[in-house]
Amino acid sequence: MTPERGLDKPVVVAVTLLLIAGVAVLYSAGQTDVTTVAARLWERQLIFLGVGLLGAVLIFRVSSRFLEWATPLLYWTIIALLILTLIVGTGAGTAAGVKSWISVAGVRIGQPSEIAKITTILMLARHLAAKREPPDTLRGLMPACLIVGIPFVLVALQPDLGSAIVFLGILFAMLYWGGVNPWLLLILASPLFSLLLAFSTVSWGIWIVVLTALLIWLRPYALEGIATWLANVGMGVVALSLWNQLAPYQQNRLLSFLNPEIDPRATGWHIIQSKVAIGSGGLFGKGFTAGTQKRLAFIPEQATDFIYSVLGEEMGFVGVLLTLLVFAWLVSALVRIALRAPGPYAGMVVFGIAGMFFIHILENIGMTIGLMPITGIPLPFFSYGGSFLLTCCFALGIALRVAWDSHLAGYADL
Repeated sequence: MTPERGLDKPVVVAVTLLLIAGVAVLYSAGQTDVTTVAARLWERQLIFLGVGLLGAVLIFRVSSRFLEWATPLLYWTIIALLILTLIVGTGAGTAAGVKSWISVAGVRIGQPSEIAKITTILMLARHLAAKREPPDTLRGLMPACLIVGIPFVLVALQPDLGSAIVFLGILFAMLYWGGVNPWLLLILASPLFSLLLAFSTVSWGIWIVVLTALLIWLRPYALEGIATWLANVGMGVVALSLWNQLAPYQQNRLLSFLNPEIDPRATGWHIIQSKVAIGSGGLFGKGFTAGTQKRLAFIPEQATDFIYSVLGEEMGFVGVLLTLLVFAWLVSALVRIALRAPGPYAGMVVFGIAGMFFIHILENIGMTIGLMPITGIPLPFFSYGGSFLLTCCFALGIALRVAWDSHLAGYADL
């Protein structure tokens, strides 16, 4: 089979377009009228990209069967690195107070939490693919929750709330793909809803009534139903304690999400300036490198967390729409590969990768336009950062290998 026949062209074309646009926007983010650290970041990003593409090629040469065999070793190795990160890890940039980086002789060499997203996908896929039938009880979901829960807790303790949320998104996406009843997933997620609503007594009370009615209608096993109800009530009780355990900057970000005008010169500054930049872009934008909010460095972290704001200001609604369409094309292409995968493990892995990209895109864009709290999550192929770019490249290498194997097995044209 020729390489042209085996490689999935939609994925290759979509990623190529996103990488070109990403480097261009990152270059623009560094073109400011005041001195910023972003000026030369695009050059370093090209180096990371070269390493990432090399890694993607190497992973592409690894068969799905070997990857499945090696999954437990990879998973527990990254878990050990996450534990080590909590002990000796360092922070960076605006998150200098967290422990998310492994450093050697003062040089940051990577964030294990990023690679952990892939190894968790691999481990969860291995577990779910080994089952003849999807879990149909909360008890049956506990092994999957444990697989994701270990890295989730370790990353949340750094504390890195944004990446921790990604692990939860991966869990629910892959459980859904594995055939778990959506109503069962809702019950599983209900304590989280209770926690989020607990800051409003009225909202929380309404939710408990709705949940009670839902449990009576669904009629789960008695012990599971009682445990779910008690967990939701417990979340409402401990919400204040959990709030106090958040780092101060995380509390401020959540408060500013609810009302940025509470502190417009400090915690609300990020989202206010981001929305001003995106809104001022209009239909066609202010032009490449010509964004005024960006040139004055008013956009916070404009090369990393808020690079979407630079895109919106300079390329306008049309540029943003085209970018979102390419992202949608990539995610849909990955879902198609998952559907045609030669085995349940491979399909589960690729869908998990699609879920990871989708969650990153949703979370990053949502926080820049004020629909989600600011969590410091990168935008795939756009935000500066070596660890996440390498993770994206490794993930795509795996997906392209599954697509290649599908062609060899004759599934591609089904």
